Amino acid sequence: MSTRSVTEDRTTASAPTVVPQRPSRAAALFSFPHPVNEVSARLVAGGVVVMALATILFDQPWLTVVIAYGFVARVLTGPTLSPLGQLVTRVVTPRLGVAPRLVPGPPKRFAQGIGATFSVTAAVLAVGFGEHGAAYVVLGLLAVAATLESVLGYCLGCKAFALLMRAGIIPNEVCDRCNNIWSTP
Repeated sequence: MSTRSVTEDRTTASAPTVVPQRPSRAAALFSFPHPVNEVSARLVAGGVVVMALATILFDQPWLTVVIAYGFVARVLTGPTLSPLGQLVTRVVTPRLGVAPRLVPGPPKRFAQGIGATFSVTAAVLAVGFGEHGAAYVVLGLLAVAATLESVLGYCLGCKAFALLMRAGIIPNEVCDRCNNIWSTP
């Protein structure tokens, strides 16, 4: 067979059919919802406020580990591996009878990442170093942010995400719908 006939065969052959593949179990597990139900997000934030205040008021530093686990689980998998996320999305939100309010997922995941940073820091301070006072200050700051989200619907992490998008640090492709996040309450 000559070179020319091989080239002709390649050009006349039809393009291979692309069969969409289902995501692997790991990819499905380590995904974050997009969009996110704002009602559920605010209820989870309320749960974080309750746990953080209980940790501080009852001087229970071991609870910082529980809070940190919840944030890390939500960053990695959304509500899938988070007991609080599961409780809210499967039990509480459906029983409220409130219509879902869908918002972009990437800013909420970013906010969960900030919460994970604060809560893991608090856990390391409390459990790792025995610095309960410092841990409770960090946890108190987290409780303030979670209160803003839960009570007022003001997501500090989402606003930071928007600023990073405006500065070009987070590319627009990450969340096209987020370009108008400033108009979202």
